[in-house]
Amino acid sequence: MIQFVQRNQLDEEKYNRCISTSLQSRIYAYSWYLDIVTDNWGVLVMDDYQMVMPLPRSKYLMIHYVSQPFFTQQLGVFSKEHLSAETIEQFISSIPRFFLKITLHFNSNNYLIHNKIAIKNNFILDLDENYSRLYRRFSKGRKHAIQQGMKNELIIEEVAFTEVLVLSKENYSFKEFSKKEYQKLSKLVEVAKQRSEAIIIGVKKDNILIGGAVFLVGSKRIVYLFSAISQKGKELQVGSLLLNAIIQENSNSKKMLDFEGSMTPSIASFFKSFGAGIETYSLFKKRLL
Repeated sequence: MIQFVQRNQLDEEKYNRCISTSLQSRIYAYSWYLDIVTDNWGVLVMDDYQMVMPLPRSKYLMIHYVSQPFFTQQLGVFSKEHLSAETIEQFISSIPRFFLKITLHFNSNNYLIHNKIAIKNNFILDLDENYSRLYRRFSKGRKHAIQQGMKNELIIEEVAFTEVLVLSKENYSFKEFSKKEYQKLSKLVEVAKQRSEAIIIGVKKDNILIGGAVFLVGSKRIVYLFSAISQKGKELQVGSLLLNAIIQENSNSKKMLDFEGSMTPSIASFFKSFGAGIETYSLFKKRLL
């Protein structure tokens, strides 16, 4: 039996245990994470938290809807067992009908046979090998970029997220990011850092930050969440150096590096050049209006 449970009625211990032990485990689905990135959420729960499906909630005027929050690529159904398409459909059918609009990314381990889905690409790299073997699978161009970057006397070190955020605002115009979204991102990184689940590294030239990135460390995946690189940093191959540093540091870790996308050809090509493979996940949309 599947029931809809409001956030304030959730058994957090059982819910988080289901997320951590599930085959589909993603850092985005933990209660602490969803509490930050969305203002309200509930959960579809089967039996005694044997399977769960978080539902991020929003409301515009009097219309309630389910929508994917920023900084949360994949949600969907989580379970210790492999899930059939019929089980996924059962959860979709159990979404309360007062949600008049649904836009939700299911995780790559959820197979949907629904006609209301679009397939999205993500890139992942298995880090369960030594670095030399991983490096051998980099493209010739990526190896060259890394070698060139290493010749530039750059310093790679841990930095404060505030520095990366300043660099971002100086070099990018994220029109979809409101002040509120930046605040959520800052809070998310702060809490993840307190939980020892975030890595924030930067590249400096002459003691000036020219690139930085945030990686979230889950039980199974290291997620490339956010980055900012100046024009000088792009010229000095900082993007390649940041990812290479994470791959090298976490080789033989039994984790997956999750690049978080992308459908943009140039970005997809960049991720593939590290030897990353494609995994697909589903974007489900439904309107009851």
